[in-house]
Amino acid sequence: MTGKRKVFFGIAAVFLLLQFLQPTRNNGGDPRHIKFLHTFPVPENVGKILSNSCFDCHSNYTKYPWYTMIQPFGRWMGSHIAEGKSELNFDEFDSYSNRRKMSKLKSISSSIEDRSMPLPSYTMIHQSTKLSAKEQKIITDWASAVLDSLEKKDNR
Repeated sequence: MTGKRKVFFGIAAVFLLLQFLQPTRNNGGDPRHIKFLHTFPVPENVGKILSNSCFDCHSNYTKYPWYTMIQPFGRWMGSHIAEGKSELNFDEFDSYSNRRKMSKLKSISSSIEDRSMPLPSYTMIHQSTKLSAKEQKIITDWASAVLDSLEKKDNR
């Protein structure tokens, strides 16, 4: 066996072994029961947009595409989900302090306005998660309204 063949078979063996080491999945329940949707006044159209474009990475529930069963893609997506949840987790939003809630709502608006969210690398593969200009406005207007109500509560 030549050196190139040994390297090829070595890489193939590592790739195959990786397939048996699947990362833990983010399946914390039914996405319709995400606490955030029941804590704040979330109109149905806003809930649908958040569910479609945000909850996979920012809640305790992810709809996994088929390719995440193939490593290293599964680990790559898992790291994105872990990072997303550490920044904002809609399932834990009601446990945040009012100050943190207000900060997160501002971040939601600014991330959508500057188009850094949803991640371009995610929307490239998942075209349906891309936000239209209309959807961006719906979310930013809604986030501003919730932010205003929280600020009024905070100033009492």
